[in-house]
Amino acid sequence: MENILRYFDDFTPQQLAQFEQLKPLYLEWNEKINVVSRKDIDSLYERHVLHSLSIATLNPFSDGMEVVDLGTGGGFPGIPLAIFYPEVKFHLVDSINKKLTVAAAVAEAIGLSNVTVQHTRVEEIKNRKFDFVVSRAVAPLKDLWRWSKPLLKKPGAPVEGMIGGGLLCLKGGDLALEIQESGTRPRLMNIHEIFGEDFFEGKYLVYVPR
Repeated sequence: MENILRYFDDFTPQQLAQFEQLKPLYLEWNEKINVVSRKDIDSLYERHVLHSLSIATLNPFSDGMEVVDLGTGGGFPGIPLAIFYPEVKFHLVDSINKKLTVAAAVAEAIGLSNVTVQHTRVEEIKNRKFDFVVSRAVAPLKDLWRWSKPLLKKPGAPVEGMIGGGLLCLKGGDLALEIQESGTRPRLMNIHEIFGEDFFEGKYLVYVPR
């Protein structure tokens, strides 16, 4: 938890309690369904929770927005963001149902009323639109953007001090070829410049506007 509180300090008692419950819950579930790698589970707050919360440093979401997390796995980045933004609705999607079982159970255990889950392939989501798509390294940017475009609401009037709707994904390594192949012109944020831990070297938050 100290990793989180080093960078964020404006939490309610309920939010603090929810963050504190994440590690014991994921430890318990990981014994049944492996959703966090063995080498990462001890560093859950740094490598999964804080990494997810790098999206919050852009402050992209406002109350009432709807966000879909593509390929959420066990609930990242969706669950940490749902704790951070209790008035934003998060829809967690994955094609592997057993992972969604963990995400749904964790959300219920900590009392997240702003989270829904859906077992489906992203291409099969119909008749729903979202303000933002978030994702964490589940596919090349070209595919993420192709999947995201049909899910995004048409852009509204810009809000001062906030980025508009679009795709926010967490990626690492040399992204030059991946960006070129995607045909997008994303904005890149070097996460290591915000969070000083060695783990974040070479990791980026990629924003593709709608």
